[in-house]
Amino acid sequence: MRSKSLIFLTLLAVLLILIFGTHVFTLHYTNNALFGNQIVESYLINYVLAVIVLLVVEKTLNKNSAQAGFIFMAGSALKFLVFFLVFYPAYKEDGNMETIEFTAFFIPYAICLITEVIYLSKQLNKQST
Repeated sequence: MRSKSLIFLTLLAVLLILIFGTHVFTLHYTNNALFGNQIVESYLINYVLAVIVLLVVEKTLNKNSAQAGFIFMAGSALKFLVFFLVFYPAYKEDGNMETIEFTAFFIPYAICLITEVIYLSKQLNKQST
C-alpha cells in the first residue's frame, strides 16, 4: 500500500468519525435512538468496503488502468449488495423504511463514495500525464 493511500484512508476514517459524531448528536437532538438502525455497523461496513474497493482499484490501476473504472463500478455494486443483504431486511422488518433508517446507511455510503471518487480520479489523472 502506498503512503498516499494510507493517508487517504486515515483521512477518510477521521472524516467518518466526525460525521458519525455529528450524526449521533443530531439523533440525540431530535430525541431518536442514538445507536439504533445499525448505525455503527453501517459506518464500519462502509469504511471497510471503501478500503477494499480502493485497494483493488489501485492494484488494477497499476496493471491495467482501462479496467479500473469497471472495478470501481463492481465495488459500488458490492456496496449495494451488502445493503440489500445486511441492512434492508432489518429496515423493512416493520413494513416500511423510515428516513432515519435510510440515513443511517446512506450518509456513510455517500461520504465514502464521494471521497473515493475524488481520490481515485486524482490518481487516474496522474497516470494519464
